[in-house]
Amino acid sequence: MESKTKRTLVKSAPELWELADDLARMEAWMAGVVGTSQSVSVEVTDRQPERMLAWRTSGVQAGEARIALELAAEGWGTSVSIVAQHSRPDSGDVDTVLEQLLDELGSPERRPFTRS
Repeated sequence: MESKTKRTLVKSAPELWELADDLARMEAWMAGVVGTSQSVSVEVTDRQPERMLAWRTSGVQAGEARIALELAAEGWGTSVSIVAQHSRPDSGDVDTVLEQLLDELGSPERRPFTRS
């Protein structure tokens, strides 16, 4: 099955890329897509900095799934498109995971306060 979502986020492509191109995040997002609470090992299959990132499950323990994330400048922000290919019978669960992924990418990053 295939699930898709798209949203324009008020962040630059470099900011979003920094968040998305993180192995631990990719593993956590993949866990949501395959329907497990534990992170899932992934393998990056395509990486075009600040434009496109795709990864898939590596290993058969979690089932096969693939996520592709595309970034494109749009108005005051960046359009983020996500496509997930999966084998879950209820694609509504995956749609929810993808919306949460967009929420996470769009939320303000909290940086620790440092004194000079």
